Amino acid sequence: MTDVQAETTPRTDDALSPDQLTAAVHAIADRSRIASRTLGRANRARKDRVLHAIADALVARRDTVLAANRTDVERGRASGTSAYLLDRLTLDAVRIDGLAAALRQLAALPDPIGTAVRAETLPNGLRMRQVRVPLGVVAAIYEARPNVTVDIAGLALKSGNAVVLRGGSAAAATNAALVGIIRDTLEDHGLPDDAVLTIDEFGREGARVLMEARGRIDVLIPRGGRDLIQSVVASARVPVIETGEGNVHILLDESADEEMAIDILLNAKTQRPSVCNTVETLLVHSRSRAAAGVLAALVRAGVVLHVDERSRALLPAGADARPATEDDWSREYMQLDLAVRTVDSVDEALQHIRRWSTGHSEAIITNSLASSEEFVAGVDSAAVLVNASTRFVDGSELGLGAEVGISTQKMHARGPMGLAELTTTKWIVQGEGQIRR
Repeated sequence: MTDVQAETTPRTDDALSPDQLTAAVHAIADRSRIASRTLGRANRARKDRVLHAIADALVARRDTVLAANRTDVERGRASGTSAYLLDRLTLDAVRIDGLAAALRQLAALPDPIGTAVRAETLPNGLRMRQVRVPLGVVAAIYEARPNVTVDIAGLALKSGNAVVLRGGSAAAATNAALVGIIRDTLEDHGLPDDAVLTIDEFGREGARVLMEARGRIDVLIPRGGRDLIQSVVASARVPVIETGEGNVHILLDESADEEMAIDILLNAKTQRPSVCNTVETLLVHSRSRAAAGVLAALVRAGVVLHVDERSRALLPAGADARPATEDDWSREYMQLDLAVRTVDSVDEALQHIRRWSTGHSEAIITNSLASSEEFVAGVDSAAVLVNASTRFVDGSELGLGAEVGISTQKMHARGPMGLAELTTTKWIVQGEGQIRR
């Protein structure tokens, strides 16, 4: 069993028959639907007050959350959960303060609901507007990431949606504490606490029922590793927005400045290796003057390099590196490992990216305008960066307040998904008795 599979394997409630389980999950979805109608009509001031109140409650009840989180972390450590999953699972005072700050940042953002996407008066006098409205009921299935519980709940509330959460057994105690705080705060402020519900108690089979609840769930967002995402995409009967898997590339162009390149690569690889916007493959231009210095800096930082034959010659004397295999080009390591390949041109780098990328994020480090323009035009991923760390591909860093996930699809939502991506639109047409002829 892989780390991801072990981490996401929930319990099954054997006390319920299949029919009873289906009825129980459907009842939760139906409660969520009812709550969404009230929340969808709430004005901005009311929603923002609740977001600030949830932020205050998280800080005030921090000890409760941390105690629950310690239970989850200790259980995960005892069961052999990998270091990168434990990092995602762990909360501390700083991370809780960060969650509260993200909610306050959300409250400061404009309310997307009611915003006109387009508006005009037609030749026949009809006044037409296309405006943003909530999706309705958003479901999320995710792994050991308790921060996602708060991020998704906050984004859903601000955008007028109700949310049904399935957070995985590894974070069960933490998620229960967080959901309890959010629901208590909603009730205290006169909004339906059913706007935030969880089906964690129903385990894996409950998640299966949720994925098949067509007509009850408007959109389902999986957030986690490849195994989880692909399982949801393959099994769901409700609309799904695919997110998260990040085989991220950086091209070190021939003109790149060595000092800048070292700063960017160390940040993109070592700041937090377990997240999806971490670089996993470095493509080195064969004429790069910075390559040897960059690779030496990565080795000093403890990064394990998986190199092709041409790149091996650039390594510092005595450096321990592993030969790259075909598998390395497709790996999302999510730890201090990095695949390295030497290429002869920007076009060759783009060919490699087209074959192996998951469509998340790609970056180039260069002092050449021509190279940057060729790279930006040629990359077909959700985000492309020039002379900046891929760690910036994140909702909070890009001013979205938080994110539901990073969509790698080409639907209405692509890249970091914030408030606007949790809305759909409806047409409002006003007339004065016009009829179609």
